[in-house]
Amino acid sequence: MSAEYSRLIQQGQYDDAAALLPELIGNLGAEVAIRAPLMVDYGGHISIGDRTFINTGLVALDVAPISIGADCQLGPNVQLLTPIHPLEPVPRREKWESARPITLGDNVWLGGGVIVCPGVSIGENSVIGAGAVVTKDVPANVVAVGNPARVIKQLG
Repeated sequence: MSAEYSRLIQQGQYDDAAALLPELIGNLGAEVAIRAPLMVDYGGHISIGDRTFINTGLVALDVAPISIGADCQLGPNVQLLTPIHPLEPVPRREKWESARPITLGDNVWLGGGVIVCPGVSIGENSVIGAGAVVTKDVPANVVAVGNPARVIKQLG
């Protein structure tokens, strides 16, 4: 269904695309804007708060829940990845998979190309710089950058 959403956007059928979003996303807040293309695993495990803006190219692998707060901004080509695969060769070959949830607090800004790994929570009002790989929780009211992401500044 995410491919259908993207196709409708590309054809300029914005009203039809918007009508698909409540079916595609489990819990969709008011005044949410999502630019195509959009790729989700299931969609039903995703919750997006009011007035959130998601730029082009979001990949949301929602094997576990993904919660995006209100008033968030996600730059282009952000990846929210909940699946975990075993390091050991035998279970990996057997295609074992588990997942851990991702949570973005209210008013979080993820710059372009940010990757958020399984089990990560990012606190409200925090900013993650473009291209960062977030492997551990980020507290509220900070700026974090890099690979792996590290806090470089306290906000407010």
